Amino acid sequence: MLVSCQPKAHYFSHQGNVFGTYYNIRYEAEQDQLSAIEDVFLRLDTSLSMFNDSSLISRINRGETTTVNDLFEHVYETALWLSEISNGAFDITVAPLVNAWGFGFKNQKNVTPEQIDSLRSFVGYQSISLQNHQLIKQHAQTMLDASAIAKGYACDLVAEVLRNAGAENLLVDIGGEVVAQGVNEKGNPWRVGITKPIDDTTCTQQELQEIIQTTHIAMATSGNYRRFYYEGGERRSHTIDPRTGYPVQHNLLSATIIASDCMTADAIATACMVLGADSALHLIDIINSQLLANNSNTTPVAYYFIVGDSAGMRVISQGLEFP
Repeated sequence: MLVSCQPKAHYFSHQGNVFGTYYNIRYEAEQDQLSAIEDVFLRLDTSLSMFNDSSLISRINRGETTTVNDLFEHVYETALWLSEISNGAFDITVAPLVNAWGFGFKNQKNVTPEQIDSLRSFVGYQSISLQNHQLIKQHAQTMLDASAIAKGYACDLVAEVLRNAGAENLLVDIGGEVVAQGVNEKGNPWRVGITKPIDDTTCTQQELQEIIQTTHIAMATSGNYRRFYYEGGERRSHTIDPRTGYPVQHNLLSATIIASDCMTADAIATACMVLGADSALHLIDIINSQLLANNSNTTPVAYYFIVGDSAGMRVISQGLEFP
């Protein structure tokens, strides 16, 4: 009789919109965790969203505060590590350039080389530092953009909340960044898709390039096929190279990264899209060598690159298995 009174776990499913994209969360638990999930969304929005005028990062960008919180510090530490190891291909201070090209919180205007040169003078991860929970900027005009890392971090935090509630089986998908663990309602491994990089600014085409069956994954994909525009016959992608100030121009269409956590995967995927396929492969080799040197039990970073050339699309992949 005592056993029969215990709550029985079952699967919950929640879908909606957050951070300018969709979310799809499924998990097995004794009680619905929607309130806790929404609390994670709120904490991240009020800390790291450039599109929330009252968020911490917005107030830092305007010079209204220098004091940061734990969420910000954790993102900053990962961003700084990747900035250094990628020689600036990933850079959290890229916001002025993102805005100038029309992919931030300001509308795009006619961009000139002189304007880009001016903005680059206060873009650079070396110009900021964190000291005693205070963010120090060498230039008042420096602005931060956590968009290339925050969705992955959100997946990690939601998954952590669900695990703390006793969930051993869960899937967290926020705009294509994914954390999955255990099995689905039918007792089968989760099926996680890699989207085919088809130009689609409406975000309505979801044709899959590949499907991964997994019981444990933290995965992020970055690509230039959803956010772009044409100007003067030239395609302007939302991936801005912080080192040059210009949208990238190469044949890497999308980069999918599998890492130990989704925040790291998210940031690495962005760095890969900045670098292009060949340099991205070199970056992953460096990261995996560093991980191995620090911990021999660490799972290496895996990747799935889709490259487009005159012969069509081709795949460069390592560390992934497909059914």
